Amino acid sequence: MDMDWLLGFIDVKAILIVILIFGPLERMLPARPQQPALRRAWTTDAVHCVVNRIPIGIGLGLVAALSIWLGDAAVPASFRASVAAQPLWLQTVILMLLADLIFYAMHRLFHTVPALWRIHAIHHSISDLDWLAAYRIHPLDQILTKGASLIPAFALGFSDAALAIFFVVFQWHTLLLHSNVRIGFGPFSWLVASPCFHHWHHANDPAHWNRNFAAQFPLWDILFGTAQMRRDAMPDRYGIEDPVPPGYGRQMVYPFQRESKDAA
Repeated sequence: MDMDWLLGFIDVKAILIVILIFGPLERMLPARPQQPALRRAWTTDAVHCVVNRIPIGIGLGLVAALSIWLGDAAVPASFRASVAAQPLWLQTVILMLLADLIFYAMHRLFHTVPALWRIHAIHHSISDLDWLAAYRIHPLDQILTKGASLIPAFALGFSDAALAIFFVVFQWHTLLLHSNVRIGFGPFSWLVASPCFHHWHHANDPAHWNRNFAAQFPLWDILFGTAQMRRDAMPDRYGIEDPVPPGYGRQMVYPFQRESKDAA
């Protein structure tokens, strides 16, 4: 095999930077000290990390192109110009709040609609959270959920700088939320989503199911009655009872196998 081709779509430097940051952080401030660095199913999630970037990148690229076309066709040029003319900090705040509201709605749908839950269950099947767990997700899940949140980003005329800041913050925040760290953000816990906030979303505990859907701002969970977090403790168990199979390939076809059996 030509290794240059393989390394072409693996951002080795980015992955190394993530490991160098979150590896020590998870050792110094662990939410679960007993969890080993090479925990269960880490190889499966490593495959998700490497392989998923191709279909997700293509899918989100198509969403971005469609959103730009919709913006040109449906949003007045004067409005888009006025958005881009706002101070960068204001653009960034508005974009992040708006994108997270749409993400909240889509994420909640993936927990509510059975066909969508079969896709999202792959992400929730992980029983040991760490930064690598953020990558265990079906490409359709990421394309539909994150893609929907990107529509206003590209359609409404936000500047390239605001978009860049949003993408960087979203990516690193996502890794932090899933990481095995005990960080609660203190008095800001209900302002910005923390690892503690998101860990309870992954708790295998009926009292905490279908809670904490927001990716960045708990505000949306507070407004729509789905906020719940214990800042004095972390979940004892993660995962779900659904029989999601191990291995990347089987997880990719799992949602459709279940659907075909249900329809039979």
